[in-house]
Amino acid sequence: MKKGEILEGVVAEVQFPNKGIVHAEDKQVIVKNSVPGQKVRFSVSKIRKGKAEGRLLEVIEPAPNEIKEGVCPHFGICGGCNYQNLSYEDQLELKSSQVKKLLCEVLDEGVWEKTYEGIKESPRRFSYRNKMEFTFGDEVKDGPLSVGMHKRGSFYDIVTVDECRIMDDDFKKVLKSTLEYFREKNTAYYHRMRHTGYLRHLLVRKAVKTGDILVDIITTTELPKAEEETLIAGWKDVLLSNEYEGKMKGILHTHNDSLADAVKDEGTSVLFGEPFFFEELLGLKFKISPFSFFQTNSLGAEVLYETAREFIGEIGKENPTVFDLYSGTGTIAQMLSAAAGKVIGVEIVEEAVEAAKDNAALNGIDNCEFIADDVLKALDNITDRPDFIVLDPPRDGIHPKALDKIIRYGVDRLIYISCKPTSLARDLVMLQERGYKVDRIACVDMFPGTVHVETVVLLSREAD
Repeated sequence: MKKGEILEGVVAEVQFPNKGIVHAEDKQVIVKNSVPGQKVRFSVSKIRKGKAEGRLLEVIEPAPNEIKEGVCPHFGICGGCNYQNLSYEDQLELKSSQVKKLLCEVLDEGVWEKTYEGIKESPRRFSYRNKMEFTFGDEVKDGPLSVGMHKRGSFYDIVTVDECRIMDDDFKKVLKSTLEYFREKNTAYYHRMRHTGYLRHLLVRKAVKTGDILVDIITTTELPKAEEETLIAGWKDVLLSNEYEGKMKGILHTHNDSLADAVKDEGTSVLFGEPFFFEELLGLKFKISPFSFFQTNSLGAEVLYETAREFIGEIGKENPTVFDLYSGTGTIAQMLSAAAGKVIGVEIVEEAVEAAKDNAALNGIDNCEFIADDVLKALDNITDRPDFIVLDPPRDGIHPKALDKIIRYGVDRLIYISCKPTSLARDLVMLQERGYKVDRIACVDMFPGTVHVETVVLLSREAD
């Protein structure tokens, strides 16, 4: 096998998150963006230490269980979804099997069978995203203006995903009218290599419970002020002329001249309405601004947090102290506040911590304390000792030194909520070695059509 060689093979399995395994010429080749059972043609892109990777060129034969109806017209072009060519039942089975494979490698024999409670569906399979972050660009070099998602495998090419299946219909109206307006005005997009141009990103959010819509356009400061004001005012008027299923709550304009290709707030002005709306989750209210962190599937988040709450059950001590580590905007902390004497949330993102404080006040909750710090450092400065711990780390999981400090508290039970099962599997090794056993496992499908899956694990400390 040589680099650049064109080969064919059948995808035997897909390992998390998106690693199709093809056996060719006595080697195992990873071919991403495939599903089990497909016969694929691929170009060998990397060979290292007996392992190989290949770039998918063509699906020669579909998998026996692939579907054609209901598949997004952008599927395979946009880099957002990977499993829309499978029925929802097959998607759930695939994700469940991926988590099983990873966790069974670190769990004692028989533990998975005794503790796994299945995978819970998202209440919505389509139109479930409450936030979309679009990029301006062109679909092909020097082509017409586009605004949408990155083309699969490309850093530069942008696909206008105006028929995306996982976003709300009101998002599509905002996207289409924005594109038509700026095409008509012949407005230049920001070129990420030359660092010139005006249009950068379009951010759209919508509350599931209230239907409120918030739109923010992110641009450079390249245009003269008077010209910019006229251009942006015209865009605002176009958005307000649309008819939406929801209600336009606010239209904003954010400047960003940073070189990084990321949405960054270097000054935001309100063109219409208010710079926030309120969303509801499990009976709690949350104030959402353009850059607030909030789960992008509101109804799916309710399933996730209800699962965690059910796993937690009764904490078993009067007025217990609960640590919510990697607490984000404090959703779990507030959810547990009624059953706790005190909840301490720790989160490294300062904006999320401020939002958590505001939301707790909004909900009349006064027994939650939120700390803006790295968990690894914060645990050295907190004098309280927890009776229960909730862990909801980012995709990279928990730093080993932080996990060591967490284990040293010796709480009887803890919950681990994972958005990346590979990190969870790694952290479970230390937790089990240090005296914890797995009592319950459940998966929650927060992002249908994609490779992502949430896993909730309840652990208890084994008696000495």
